[in-house]
Amino acid sequence: MSYNYLQLDNNWLHFDQIKDLLDFDQHISITFNAHKRIIACRDFLDKKMSEENSLFYGINTGFGYLQNVKIDADSIEQLQYNLLVSHACGLGEEVPKDIVKLMLLLKVKSLSYGHSGVQIDTVSRLVDMLNNDVLPVIYTQGSLGASGDLAPLSHLSLPLLGLGEVMHGGKKYPSKEILNKFNWQPIQLQSKEGLALINGTQFMAAYGLYCLKKSQHLIAMANLISAMSFDAFDCILEPLDHHIHAIRAHKGQVATAEALRDNLKGSAIATQTKQQIQDPYSFRCIPQVHGATTDAFEHVLGVFIREANSVTDNPNIFPDEDLIVSGGNFHGQPLALALDYLAIAMSELANISERRTYQLISGQRNLPMFLVKNSGLNSGFMIPQYTAAGIVSENKQLSTPSSVDSISSSNNQEDHVSMGANGATKCLRVIENVEKVLAIELLSAAQALDFRRPMLSSNKIEQLFTAFRTKVSFNESDRLLHDDMVVSIDFLKQYVIN
Repeated sequence: MSYNYLQLDNNWLHFDQIKDLLDFDQHISITFNAHKRIIACRDFLDKKMSEENSLFYGINTGFGYLQNVKIDADSIEQLQYNLLVSHACGLGEEVPKDIVKLMLLLKVKSLSYGHSGVQIDTVSRLVDMLNNDVLPVIYTQGSLGASGDLAPLSHLSLPLLGLGEVMHGGKKYPSKEILNKFNWQPIQLQSKEGLALINGTQFMAAYGLYCLKKSQHLIAMANLISAMSFDAFDCILEPLDHHIHAIRAHKGQVATAEALRDNLKGSAIATQTKQQIQDPYSFRCIPQVHGATTDAFEHVLGVFIREANSVTDNPNIFPDEDLIVSGGNFHGQPLALALDYLAIAMSELANISERRTYQLISGQRNLPMFLVKNSGLNSGFMIPQYTAAGIVSENKQLSTPSSVDSISSSNNQEDHVSMGANGATKCLRVIENVEKVLAIELLSAAQALDFRRPMLSSNKIEQLFTAFRTKVSFNESDRLLHDDMVVSIDFLKQYVIN
């Protein structure tokens, strides 16, 4: 079997595997054991359905408030079809490609445990869709994050029926056209399958994992960029001393201080005699602030990896125990709280970053006002800080928790919802804003560091500086800084820390 396949079954799925799927465009498959469990669960459900007077929620009854409406046996397939088409009510922007891929991955992973009652053909088609770059068009709005991500997952599932739209090769097509291209027949959904497909947290979970992937890189870049700013502002090393952090001992704080010491190791600027006694908090307290974000990241990562390895549809089927049990594993509260926490924590990276940018352009520490020669004639880096400030303010507004809200739905049957889907899309907006603010700090720090020449910083900082200067040159006089900022953002996204 190709090394490029990620095999899915009941074994634990790790964060590095999820990241590799996106970074290396991996394909997925299910193992033989998962295949057997899926078939055994389907066989068990078929036998249960043949029993006289059997009544199981969503399998041969209506949904939500219509749970007490019994569905005739000859209408079961129509019931599942109706469920998907009636619940595909998404609006808003289209979900990014990588997040759709994660949704497919997580749906297959959840179904692979054999507690959902789906046909093996349904799972195989979802696998084929991901592996052949057939990605359903899904919309960001429509989920309350509690009955499962109903609307987004309905759009995810429509192509199984030859309905809806898909992206393929970077272009949008009607699903039916792509099914014909691959000679795929529409899936004839059996009992429970529609519910298994659209009950689940895969929209929230995919967004969260994507946000975590970006956050991990941004935390490392924030530590490196802040170290460049640290030297550019000619700061004192004393606040990074390991003795200080050992007596507080928050894991993230200790690790951040160590990272900054490593980033600044060997810097001639850092070790020269200083004129000041202390530095502003935005420099002196980097370990405490970045470290708290790091600890929040680790907590949220644990929540989402556990969710990625969970079964979240309803009802749940346990063939070995002869049980079909209806519950609420689709409720997104754990994810909703964690997404809000991550948004708040990551927004603080931008908050403190903007303050460092502000200090760098302030004309202190023998740096020219607004980091430009002939200030007055030239405005220099005055307005990038404005932009950073505006983005930071936006993040403060976006960091208001979604999870504190709830709106009753389905005629008050679903009377508490998590709003985790709103938290998920909002969290990504925050993290994309953090990228922009850190890129502005990088642009400013590199400009300031040029004014420290001929003195050099550390090897790591100089490596970052040299790579950055191949993309953005020193600003001698006013020019179109929007272009520099856009290049800086792209550079930050792509930079690999050695």
